[in-house]
Amino acid sequence: MNRYAKLLLRTALNLIDDYSDQVGRASDRVTDMVDRGRDMIYPQDNTLRNVLSFAAGVSVGVGAALLLAPSSGSELRQSIKDRMQRAS
Repeated sequence: MNRYAKLLLRTALNLIDDYSDQVGRASDRVTDMVDRGRDMIYPQDNTLRNVLSFAAGVSVGVGAALLLAPSSGSELRQSIKDRMQRAS
C-alpha cells in the first residue's frame, strides 16, 4: 500500500508541475495581449515632443537662412529693422 501511495503522490506532483508550467505560459500570453490592447486604446501622447521638434527645426532653419543670406551683416540688420518697423 505504501508503494502505491508513493507512486500516486509522484504522479500527482508531476501532473501539477506540468500544468503549472502551462498555466504560467498562458498567463504570460494573456498579459501580453492585455498590454497590446491597452496600447491600442490609450496610445502614447507625443504632442510635446512634436512641438519641441518643430520649434527646433524652425530655429535651425532661421539660423541657416540668416547665415547663408546673400547680403552683408549690416544690410541684413537694416532689412530686419525695416521689416520690424513696418510690422508695428
